[in-house]
Amino acid sequence: MDDPDFTALQPLQVTIVGLGLMGGSLALRLKRDHTVRRVVGLVRRAESAAEAEQMGAVDFATTDPSSALANADVVVFSTPVRVLTAQLRQFAPFFKQGAIITDVGSTKRQIMAELAALPPHVHPVGSHPMCGKETSGLAAADPHLYDGATWVVSVPERTPPHAAETVRRLARAVGAKPLSLAPARHDRLVATISHLPYLLSAGLVLTAKSVAADDPQVWHVAASGFRDTSRLAASNVQMMLDILLTNQDSVLEMLAHFGDRLDALADAIRAGDESQLRAMLDAAAQQRTALFPPSSSP
Repeated sequence: MDDPDFTALQPLQVTIVGLGLMGGSLALRLKRDHTVRRVVGLVRRAESAAEAEQMGAVDFATTDPSSALANADVVVFSTPVRVLTAQLRQFAPFFKQGAIITDVGSTKRQIMAELAALPPHVHPVGSHPMCGKETSGLAAADPHLYDGATWVVSVPERTPPHAAETVRRLARAVGAKPLSLAPARHDRLVATISHLPYLLSAGLVLTAKSVAADDPQVWHVAASGFRDTSRLAASNVQMMLDILLTNQDSVLEMLAHFGDRLDALADAIRAGDESQLRAMLDAAAQQRTALFPPSSSP
């Protein structure tokens, strides 16, 4: 194969810490396409290791950090953010000279602070693929998960260019599109388009649940609109807690922004101001259509 990304990645062992949806999907894609020399999984339970090997997601899976990490050229942390930051400290003694340490964490500032504190013999690169599902676990893994997704890359000053390029090559190899962003900028943007939608979805379900306490028929009139807008409320709660509590300031900023927009809509409805209401709804409809044209909808 003449693809320079494939050629550069071929000699590498990639160890993935955590084989849930994100880590499992990455492992499946790397194994399916024979992108790297070896795919290793580091998991918490022996049952998970056996499952990963049985489904062909990895060449080898283990619960032992030493055997998983000692020969890893690239280590990808794919665990909840607060678990991930603790694991970076815990597993640092096992990283070999020149290993590239990266992640797929949904917030970046706290992770980048831990990456910066790693020993000088390794090369840290923060990253975050902008994709996922509301389902979790290895059983939900999909080798096509990263197709067309933006993969944010955040590079510390200490990291040599070849290490950052290896992470970008890895992203391209699984179908994603690398995008460089500073950690603070990343966290503010994902608070807008990822963390806020989750909270709105959860708030919608909690509102309907409150109404249902007095009138349970509300669930019988719920249709596709409620189903689609409430989908994210079914996301993994532990994962979302880690995200929200490691990006508090940006999440609160975006909740305040949303509150302002909601107040403006309420004011227009209260005043019966059809012209103003139409202008706001038209602006929203046009922006949404420009971003997701009808032909691209599933």
